[in-house]
Amino acid sequence: MVLLCVASAVAKPPSVTVTQIATDAGGVHLEWQASSTNLQFTVEQRSGLGGGSWQPAPGTTWPSRSTHFTQLTPDPSSQFYRIAFDPVPGQRGRLISARLVSTLSKAVIQFIFNTAGYPITADKDVRYYAVVYETVDAQGLPTIASGALALPVGVTTPLPLASYQHGTVVEREDVPSRLNTEGYIGVALATSGYATVLPDYLGLGDSPGFHPYHHAQSQATSVVDLLRAARAYCTANGVALSDKLFLTGYSQGGHATLAALREIESRHAEEFQVTACLAGAGAYDLSGVTLQRFLQGNPVPNPYYYPYLLAAFVDVYDVADTLGDLLQAPWKTTIPPMFNGQTSSDVINAALPPNALNALDPAVADALRSGAPNPLRAALEDNDLLEWTPKAPLRLYHCSGDQDVPPANSQVAYDRFRERGATQVQLTDPSPGADHSGCVLPTLLATKAWFDSLR
Repeated sequence: MVLLCVASAVAKPPSVTVTQIATDAGGVHLEWQASSTNLQFTVEQRSGLGGGSWQPAPGTTWPSRSTHFTQLTPDPSSQFYRIAFDPVPGQRGRLISARLVSTLSKAVIQFIFNTAGYPITADKDVRYYAVVYETVDAQGLPTIASGALALPVGVTTPLPLASYQHGTVVEREDVPSRLNTEGYIGVALATSGYATVLPDYLGLGDSPGFHPYHHAQSQATSVVDLLRAARAYCTANGVALSDKLFLTGYSQGGHATLAALREIESRHAEEFQVTACLAGAGAYDLSGVTLQRFLQGNPVPNPYYYPYLLAAFVDVYDVADTLGDLLQAPWKTTIPPMFNGQTSSDVINAALPPNALNALDPAVADALRSGAPNPLRAALEDNDLLEWTPKAPLRLYHCSGDQDVPPANSQVAYDRFRERGATQVQLTDPSPGADHSGCVLPTLLATKAWFDSLR
């Protein structure tokens, strides 16, 4: 008798299908197919169901990318087998390409800033590149992502490295690697003498798949691996970098920035040391403040945030078979097709009720209100950014008039970090009473002033 199962440590593993099992007195032969080519396999065996540990089957070198296995044994009926698989270790941060998008003169940059009303003085010409690099997806499997790299022209002294994480976008092409509006934040830092990276995140730009919106871990790895790719480009092209590293972002980018800081300090402290971090207006308490705001059922400026988050959690965590299963009519059929990477947030907003809770299936809302464990609440908790202790100088900026991301997110994060002993964390309202959009410029100007004082 042969028992065969498939095992993986991946949170949402690809499918592996056994296509042939052949056993006789001469041995055992197994063949299988996988939905991903980025997997390595180990055939394991043991002599009984209840006893002994699984051991790699003899006869080949494990792990292997081969999808078949043959073992000659006197008595295959006494052995039990399983196929274990894991992602093939990728070369995270490998630079795949760097394409020059634009060279912006100091005069052009100054004109753009003057027109936009940004009180920033352009100091250097800037070369702006679209970068493609290797990273991992939300399940830890190898994939690619894109982002931008902005470099000042004519600077010979070592440059500090800065990473800016952008806010929420639903259109695949509305990203920094395409020099969108937020891309000019990278230009503003670069013209002032920073080597600046701006990740697009997974599922946007050149990255395949659906964007895992507010998935903390993949936001963090996309930042870390773009920093690696940028360092590789600079080394290969004679651009000297200093030992200073700055992290910042706003809205979703605030959440991504804290996730990146946590990732760097917990897993990559020997590789990167963050000089300073400023996170603006992020939803750091998704399962608490953010969820309670949603369940209150009040009108919000941008109701599309909520189904966008649900769609991402369906894709990453399998909280439902489809996004439509979490919504009620008519939105269960009209809204899911709009998250196609081409429909604007304005169009999605117009198709939703101002009170986004009205679009949710009442049974799903009741389950969330009950407080009982359920997959959706667990997914929200998995992406909270509260239970860790930051080490780098950290400033949380949030304006009191924000109706998109409740300011209590930053207050809870600040209180939690201070309780855990992070005395270097500060909480600031840079423009009391300003809304989510109105808080952007004061936050960015304060960010640049602080970073400039530390560079």
